Order: sequence, then C-alpha cells, then structure tokens
Amino acid sequence: MKRRTVVRTIGIGTATAVGVAGCLTRDGDDDPPNGGEDGDPEPDEPDHEGTLRIATYRSMVAGPNPAAPRLEETFEEAYPDADLEWVVPNSGLEHYIRRGEYEAEIDVDVCFGFTVGDLAQIDDRIGEGRLLRELNLDRIDGTDRIRDELDLEDPHGRALPYDTGYVSLVYDETELGAPESFADLLGSTYENALLAQHPVTSIPGQAFLLWTIETADAETAFDYWEELVANGVRVHDSWSNAYRGAYMDGQRPMVVSYSTDPVFAAAEGYERDRHRVAFPNDEGYALSEGMGIFEEADEPDLAYAFLEHVLAVDSQHELARRNVQFPAVEDAGPSPEFSEVARQPAEPVTTSYTELRGTLGEWLEDWTGRFDDPLEDQ
Repeated sequence: MKRRTVVRTIGIGTATAVGVAGCLTRDGDDDPPNGGEDGDPEPDEPDHEGTLRIATYRSMVAGPNPAAPRLEETFEEAYPDADLEWVVPNSGLEHYIRRGEYEAEIDVDVCFGFTVGDLAQIDDRIGEGRLLRELNLDRIDGTDRIRDELDLEDPHGRALPYDTGYVSLVYDETELGAPESFADLLGSTYENALLAQHPVTSIPGQAFLLWTIETADAETAFDYWEELVANGVRVHDSWSNAYRGAYMDGQRPMVVSYSTDPVFAAAEGYERDRHRVAFPNDEGYALSEGMGIFEEADEPDLAYAFLEHVLAVDSQHELARRNVQFPAVEDAGPSPEFSEVARQPAEPVTTSYTELRGTLGEWLEDWTGRFDDPLEDQ
C-alpha cells in the first residue's frame, strides 16, 4: 500500500474559472441536483475503490505535524482499494465558489475545511443549497455524537463540523504585553507589531474581520481597520505564511491565530513566552470547521466513508493533536496535556449563517476595495 501523500496546488483566476470544457448541469432548477435521504440513498454495495480527491488548506497537509498524512494512512488501511489525493487551492474555497459561479467543472469530491461564512457565500453567489450536496446523515455513523454547540446552521444540511477553535491574538510576552481591548491595538505600543491574514483567502483572517464587526458594527469596524492599517498591521494571504512564516521567524511579536497555539508550542518544544494568548475584551471568535461533499463528486461512496472516518474517535484525537483544535464529538475529549495548556475565552463570539447571508460578500468586497492596495504598498 502506498504511503506517499499526494498534494496538488492550484491557483485561481477568471481565465481558469471559465476556460474548461466541463460544466455543471443546472437546468434552471432551484433545488440542488442531489442530496438528502431521498436524493442521496445509500447503495446496497457502496463503491469504495478509486481515488478520492479532497480540497483543503495548506496547514492541513504541510508543516511540522500535519493531520492529512495520518488521516490518509488510517483511511487507506480501512479502505485498501482507495487512494487519497489532497488538493490545496491558493485561494481556498473561493476557488470553487468562482468555478460554481461560472458553472465550470469541479474535479474534487470532498471539501475539508470551510466555515459558516463560506456556506453563506455559496448561497449568495451560486444559489440556495448549491456547490455541496445535502448530506444523507443515515450514511454517516457518528453524527449524533457531534457537540450541539458546533452546529453550522446550514439550512440545506450540507456540512458537518470536524473540529473547533477560538481565533485570538498570540504574542511574544518578552517583547510586549497583552492588549486588553481592540482599541489598544491602535496605540504606539502595537505599532508595526501585528500580523493578520486576508479575510478572502484565510479562515482565521475572515474570523478576525468578523470579530471586529461583532465588537462594533460594519461601518465602525472599517473605520477601525483604517486605523489598524495606519498603525502598521501586515496582512498575509494565509495563516501558514503569517504564523509559521513571519511570526515564527521573529519578524513581528503578535499574530492573529488560535488560542490552542500554546499546545503546539509545548509539543514542539518552543518557548512558551512566545506563544501567549490574548483575548481583547475577554473575547475570542468561536470558529468551527466543516466538511462536505461536492455536488458533482465522482466518488460519493468514498466521500461518505471519509466523512464517517473523520468523526471516529481515533481520527478526532489525531485532528485535535495535529491540527491543534478542539474535537467535534463528545466522546473524544482533548487530552489532559491539551486541556492544561489550551485557552478558551470567557466571552466567545461568533456570527450566524442568518447574519452572514447577504452581508458577508459585501463586507469582503468593501474590505478588499479599501485595504488591498494600501497593504500591498507595505
């Protein structure tokens, strides 16, 4: 059996979105083409032979101890006639949303790593319940073990959470102290100190933007971002580039990341002083990551098997340890070592699907229009 993790990296652009031969079939119907118990029945003999292609983000497949190779190994042990191939689009799920808008071919089966905001974007830009199929939960053992508070609230039943975390600020306390509020980040103490991520191409980057909006309102939040940019925030296109690149290289003493980063630091033997967690206003942005199956998946049976495999206790433990996030299922609690070091905010905040529907796209467009050029000039 092979043990070579295959990863494909792909870009995004208008040319690639429309310059393909295959197209999705819509036929003017407002209902998704498949999904649900009636539209996605379990076959008498599921086909578990073939190559399952999974779209995910870079840190899932690369870095000191990524989760993808271990998930691949255990899945292929359980399904010896299957191979996994990981696909990392440079622009995240935006790559597939763009292709969906142009009705272009999508040649992956599973989407692994998206948020409730992504679901709202799909419905705003492609159509209600599109891109990912409504899941038949009868085909996935273990969904009853998912913690209730992690529900992604998708009205079309396309998503299951596989882990959760809290976006926060991680800082080097040998160089500066923790900000007590968002206003503190605008002061001279934090000038040219903060690393963040682009909200269009990064999950924690989008969460940080939404956090600033939740703290105030959209208009006030963008005024706040004007001041944050003026105070020297540097924005990277991905969490990996901001955290594993710039922050770990010591380029700046603070980064938008996760409150579980001290677990990573302890496991890798890094100095804990450089991995302290700050919760401005005692808040952290609660962020569950979801998984689903694309409408046009070539390997739906393998895709369902993979989603079930991810919810298994052993897989949940591996994801918690390697992805450094909290497990999604009730019977896979974090290890004592994890619980001792990981932080949780006193006041978790988040934004619901209903709040994001019809507004997230406008916020992202507004943010990009205002700040992309000034940030490129840094």
